[in-house]
Amino acid sequence: MDDFEIEAAGLLTQLAEKLTARGWRMATAESCTGGWIAKCCTDLAGSSAWFDRGHIVYSYSAKEDLLGITHADLVKFGAVSEEIARQMAVGARLRSGVAVTVAATGIAGPGGGLPGKPVGLVHFAWCIDDQPVSCDASVFPGDRNEVRQKTVLHALEGILLRLEAIT
Repeated sequence: MDDFEIEAAGLLTQLAEKLTARGWRMATAESCTGGWIAKCCTDLAGSSAWFDRGHIVYSYSAKEDLLGITHADLVKFGAVSEEIARQMAVGARLRSGVAVTVAATGIAGPGGGLPGKPVGLVHFAWCIDDQPVSCDASVFPGDRNEVRQKTVLHALEGILLRLEAIT
């Protein structure tokens, strides 16, 4: 196993314990990762006890159809924005009925960067039970693969931090 796989496995073991202890399930809403967060979750044996589904919403139309994001908001804010990440997390929660969702939307590169939205920028949002939606953003250095790996780890770390805060 490489460093990424080792770190992800450690985070997922903790996440599985915390979600299972609460009887909670989770779902993902992913754009730039193409489902990699969900893939990592389901790599862990027994994940069917706490992982429900992943929404891979790469295009505008997928975000609209699967998560209920309005086309007007996508045009106004852009797919890579806090507003859209927030709506992705909420849409995944509403459509799945789970207690925990995480959303990630970003620019993994190597192209696609814009003024104010560089390659490596990823916006995140988390819905945890009845807590307010929580968002943040990071600009991750590296190539496309590295940006996506860092996105997966940040998403998982974010769930754990938020679960610990409400314990």
